[in-house]
Amino acid sequence: MKRRSFIQKTALTTGALSVGSSLSYAKHNPVEGPFQFKLKYAPHLGMFKHHAGEDPIDQLNFMADQGFTAFEDNGMRTREVALQEKMAKTMEDRGLEMGVFVAHEIYWKEPNLASGNQEKRTEFLEYIKKAVDVAKRVNARWMTVVPGHVDPRQSMGYQTAHVVESLKQASAILEPHDLTMVLEPLNFFNHPGLFLTRSPQAYEICKAVDSPSCKILFDIYHQQIQEGNLIPNMKACWDEIAYIQIGDNPGRKEPTTGEINYTNVFKFIHEKGYEGILGMEHGNSRPDKGGEQAVIDAYKKVDSF
Repeated sequence: MKRRSFIQKTALTTGALSVGSSLSYAKHNPVEGPFQFKLKYAPHLGMFKHHAGEDPIDQLNFMADQGFTAFEDNGMRTREVALQEKMAKTMEDRGLEMGVFVAHEIYWKEPNLASGNQEKRTEFLEYIKKAVDVAKRVNARWMTVVPGHVDPRQSMGYQTAHVVESLKQASAILEPHDLTMVLEPLNFFNHPGLFLTRSPQAYEICKAVDSPSCKILFDIYHQQIQEGNLIPNMKACWDEIAYIQIGDNPGRKEPTTGEINYTNVFKFIHEKGYEGILGMEHGNSRPDKGGEQAVIDAYKKVDSF
């Protein structure tokens, strides 16, 4: 699933919903206590709608009832303030930690930060300023940043310098609030032409920016396609990784549906002492209630290291 389609789908699913819950899932009390996951796996809205219904609050309650302790929402920035606040209150009440949201408008087809264009840089920084308010409202610590498309008329050295300068200025906005933007390298197959594609490149940029507010989002799905060698590459850039996302390959569905040995990958992450969130940024392999249960069962299986 492409990130753009993923964001649009979740936005369409929840954008028209009322703040009030119509299905009253919050009244549900599971017979057994929730499963105790070793890591903070974070579902997204729409992942369990066949069980919990369309209402975001009911979905959050269902996630908590299954033992999940985190939640992420790419589209949180564009949701109504009243809904953001109600979701934040539910997460606080149910012990769900807020993961990433996308901080800005992403340029998928034309140069943005890589171009050095001052108007585009100013636009990006304005998004970052507004994202601070969103983060505070929903108790988020991280926000996703994608530098956008390459500028084929400039060498990579110049483009990298432009990106680094924009991120330094963004970091100056975020540092006083103890917030972190996480740079996400995306694979060439789903997102051809983007500037940021590989973990070593993200590592180099983070070292150049040299700020606690600029780190790496290591999406395991993207990096399996782009570079493979997952555990050694994660180990090599570990000190700059602040957030992780999940998806099996091929297909970008739940763990156990593809080629990645997620039990071993999660074991490595756990042994590194990682206390951050792992966003479940993937689809369900089956589009029904049974498919939702399959997602839950898959995470229980790969969490059994």
